[in-house]
Amino acid sequence: MLQLNFSSFPILETERLILRSHTNEDAEALFALRNNEDVMRFIHRERQKTVAEIENFISNFNDGCNQGQHLAWVIALKQNPSQMIGSIGYWRTNLVNYRAEIGYMLHPNYWRKGIISEALNKTIDFGFAEMNLHSIQANIDPENDASRQILLKHGFVKEAYFKEDFYFQGKFLDSEIYSLLESNVKWKR
Repeated sequence: MLQLNFSSFPILETERLILRSHTNEDAEALFALRNNEDVMRFIHRERQKTVAEIENFISNFNDGCNQGQHLAWVIALKQNPSQMIGSIGYWRTNLVNYRAEIGYMLHPNYWRKGIISEALNKTIDFGFAEMNLHSIQANIDPENDASRQILLKHGFVKEAYFKEDFYFQGKFLDSEIYSLLESNVKWKR
């Protein structure tokens, strides 16, 4: 069975980005992200109502990271590593099957600049090389064409389309599932 045990939180770097752990200093930025209508348009999750709730969310999230349940990073520009502009990570880790679900969000000021693509490259590589994942999946709202296109660009393939499988705010919503197998990664080490 897969185990996620890191002696310290793995900080990742790309040409422009630093991917680091969440801290309470990120609470205001995360609160703003998770309450931004554009950001959350296709992310069907309950929104925290206060910064204190976000601080509790960060604490619970970090506890889960320390217990090897998931792993996620703050996305920040190297030129300003303390300013959170987004997040990316593995949220639902299926340890028995060496599979994890990747998710991401980015502040609209940074959309269409290749930032998610750059962060995805690094986290996918880390997922297969360091976490020993066999597959990575993504669950998207079928209306989210931008997310679909970025997944396809990175080699993900559509695995499933579920009709009304998710209940959120009084509605049944559809889901589209994409996956990437380690054996299909074109840019292997």
